[in-house]
Amino acid sequence: MATVLVVEDSPTQREIIIQLLQRSGLQVTVAHDGVEALEQIQVSCPSIVVLDVVMPRMNGYELCRKLKTDPKTQNVRVIMCSTKGEEFDRHWGMKQGADAYIVKPFQSNEFLGTVKQLLQG
Repeated sequence: MATVLVVEDSPTQREIIIQLLQRSGLQVTVAHDGVEALEQIQVSCPSIVVLDVVMPRMNGYELCRKLKTDPKTQNVRVIMCSTKGEEFDRHWGMKQGADAYIVKPFQSNEFLGTVKQLLQG
């Protein structure tokens, strides 16, 4: 079963994303910021990481960059999911190595479609 690590500091957003993923039959783990996410990934590497951009201790751009430059995690799919919706934000997220960039608020179908597409490779 595919595992999705949700890295989100907002309790409301985190819960929405978790429920969507679990209803789709995916196993979900949670981190509240980038530092916690890196610690969890060292223990158990997920199939996909869904991460917010604006978080305490380590932002999503930095986390994505770290994941994509580490040979152990470079193949983990990363979906950035943020309220930062300007073209520059999206461009910068993709430049850090994100596989997809979704702007909040998002449509459930769009979000789940992106997750499933990335899981299929």
